[in-house]
This record gives sequence, structure tokens and C-alpha cells, in this order.
Amino acid sequence: MTKRKIVALPGDGIGGIVLEQAIRVLTAAGFDAEYVYGDIGWEFWRTEGNPLPDRTIDLIEKHKIALFGAITSKPKDEAAAELHPSLQNKGLVYSSPIVGLRQHFNLDICLRPCRTYKGNPLNFIRRNTEGSFDEPYVDVAIFRQNTEGLYGGVEWSNPPSLVYKALMTHPKFIKNFGSVPVEEISVSTRIFSKKATERIVRAAFEHTSKYGYKSVTVCEKPNVIRETSGMMLKLAKDIQKNEYPDIQLWNTNIDAQMMWLTKNPEDYGVIVAGNMFGDIVSDAFAGLIGGLGFACSAQFSADGVGVFEPTHGSAPKYAEYDPPIVNPIAMIESACMMLDYIDDKDKASRIRKAVSRVIEEGKIRTYDMMKMKGSPDVIEKGAASTIEMTDEIISNL
Repeated sequence: MTKRKIVALPGDGIGGIVLEQAIRVLTAAGFDAEYVYGDIGWEFWRTEGNPLPDRTIDLIEKHKIALFGAITSKPKDEAAAELHPSLQNKGLVYSSPIVGLRQHFNLDICLRPCRTYKGNPLNFIRRNTEGSFDEPYVDVAIFRQNTEGLYGGVEWSNPPSLVYKALMTHPKFIKNFGSVPVEEISVSTRIFSKKATERIVRAAFEHTSKYGYKSVTVCEKPNVIRETSGMMLKLAKDIQKNEYPDIQLWNTNIDAQMMWLTKNPEDYGVIVAGNMFGDIVSDAFAGLIGGLGFACSAQFSADGVGVFEPTHGSAPKYAEYDPPIVNPIAMIESACMMLDYIDDKDKASRIRKAVSRVIEEGKIRTYDMMKMKGSPDVIEKGAASTIEMTDEIISNL
């Protein structure tokens, strides 16, 4: 049989380090695949003026499934300053290659599960009325609309006259900004389409039904952002009423949710939100299960393209450490989500059980699990290296 081909996208910083460990675990679990490496990230921005070359897009279009490490992104002016001299002053503007991937392939569904690992010393605890501590079990699946909203990229500084004239037709713009010189105005849009919003809400309800969660929570701000957040809430109400009447529908404002998730995180099941608020609430819940070293994600399109990545950044300074010290579990769990997606659930289950055993036993812990600051000497102080953690997970398979 022809081996399945997986596009491997190391990216920047620690991306290549954690991706290598995930591939080691996949291989040890018996996943027989050929990894085709693609170019993405900061180095290709600096040398080519494009952090997402067409050749990489072609690879994903051909093979459909990609494992992605991490990228470095910098503000507009810093990015321009780091271009090769031959590319300077040519009107090139940096944009995040992972956002570019999402939009090119319409990876509109993003799933970010946050689940407590028993024995993780970083788990959220709270004081109870008796003066001792509770450790609530968190099992939340966040569905984030991945291509629209504030990350849609429709924005201007010193907006062109056509845009400015359109803005001036709105009474609130006239009242609040009409006297501001146009060259002093920057505009970022928050656009929701009905089709994409309905798709992410329906995906949340389908997941809730399939895996036995009791509720879907729309986490937006419809009392203030009335049109976009309001559309999502209305669609959720319609879908719940007509298709999933046995599933509870909750509505929380993003700001209040940040408070409530540390009061009663065990009450939440599936959460659905737009791009920015989904990003925020998923990182917040990740903090309750140990931080970004444990936060995985999947993003996929309606036509079968899937990209799987940890939600942490590239942490470039850690990429220089030898041996590496970063926690590979988020990347390994992202690889498990890939296995789920291609219906190789047995291997995914074996890997997750191995990760759980390692965490619960507590013999091997990376620096973050030991509550140390990331520095080259953490290994000498008893922390496991990235490779040692991976070795231990493999030994528990």
C-alpha cells in the first residue's frame, strides 16, 4: 500500500523541535507515513518576502493533511526592517502565514480542546468553604471561527476616500470620529458571514451531541457588538430549537466568561465563538490545564484539508538551547487530533493514554511542569529535556 503523506511544517523557533518529537511518537505508535517538509515562516519572509511560499500551498493542496510547528510574527515595521536589502522598499507587507493558510484553504473550523490531565502540578485549583482545595476537572471543547472576524485582514490606516465616505454614512462614526482627520484614523473590521457563522455553530452542536456534552455556550458580546455577536447568538438559538432541543444553550459575554471560568470551569462543555474571542477563551481555558504546553488544536475545511498545530508560539530563544527544554505535549496532542481526523482513533487513544500515564506518574516533568523559569540550567535542576519527555511517552506506549 502507498504510504499516507503528511506535510510537515516546522516553521520557526521551537516549531521544528516539537514537530520532530511528535513524529517520533507517531512512528512509535505504528503510524506509517511519509513526511513531506514544507517551507513556512520568518526565514522565508526575510529572504523571499513571502512567509508562505506557493510551493508550500501546492504541497498542502496535494496531500491535504499538515502538521504545523510554530511561527514567529512581528509588527509591520519590524517585519519590514528585517527583509533582505534586495527586498526593501518594494511594498512588501508581512502577514501571518498561518492566517494565510486558514484563509487560502478556508480552514474555517478550529477546534481547541482543553482537558485536565490527572496529576499535572499545573492544574487549576480553588479554595473551598472548608479551607482546603478543590481541583475541578476541566473538559471543554472550544470551537473558534477561524477565517473571519477581527482576523479577516480587512483594515486600513488613513482609509481611502471610498472607505472613509462609507464610514461617514454611519451616525455613530460621524458623532465619534467625524472631526478626526482621516490620516489619523485606523480601521480594523469585524465581519461575520451567515454561512460561516452557521457552520461553526452547527459544528459545535454536532460535537456536543457526538461526545455527550450537556451544553453549548456562545461566548461573544451581543449586548454591545449587536450585529456580529448578535447574528451568532440568533443562529445558535435557531439551530438549538430546531435540531438539538435536548442540548442546553448558554450565552456568556467574553469579559464575564473570563471571570466565570475560574469560578466554575467544570460547568462548561462546548464553547463557540468568533475568531478573536475564540482565541482568547481557548488560551484562558488552556491556563487551567497547565498552559500552552498542553494546548492543541485542529483546523479544517469543508473539503477535507486539515492542519494540526499547538497553540503556543515559536519561543525563539528556547530554540537555541541544547538540549531543548520545551514541553512537546501540545504538539503530540495535536498529532493525536490529526489521527482522529483521519479516523485512526486507536493510535490516538494509545498515545493519549501514554501521555496521561507519564503526567500522572510524575517521574518525568519538563521545566514548566516544575514551575521553573525557562533557562538552559533547568536540566541540571531536575527538569526533563524535550527529548526525555518524548522518550518517556514512547516507553509508555
